[in-house]
Amino acid sequence: MAAVEMKNELIKLTNAAVGEVRRLLAAEDDASNMGLRLGIKGGGCSGLSYLLELDKKKDRDTVVSLDGFEVFMDPKSTIYLSDVVLDFDSGLGGKGFIFKNPMASNTCGCGESFSI
Repeated sequence: MAAVEMKNELIKLTNAAVGEVRRLLAAEDDASNMGLRLGIKGGGCSGLSYLLELDKKKDRDTVVSLDGFEVFMDPKSTIYLSDVVLDFDSGLGGKGFIFKNPMASNTCGCGESFSI
């Protein structure tokens, strides 16, 4: 899994994740000024859930530029997503986007929620 390093190693995206984000952005009707929003929200069986969507930049976002698109994170999410690796699995039985969070002390079975 080769990761593409981003600003201050805040987060990393694998080549597979970068390719999928580019594909999703290309499929959008109006992708101008859009990027990938990564975040966290309360909920899930482990306490916090990951948020991943195409969105536009909002005030106070941390913006990380990657070749071809930007990643947006709100200030609170930036704390929880530091050092996360975002991967994408499209293989047989693939799960789609996969968060690998070294700070997570507990994750649920599906990998969509975590606690610290």
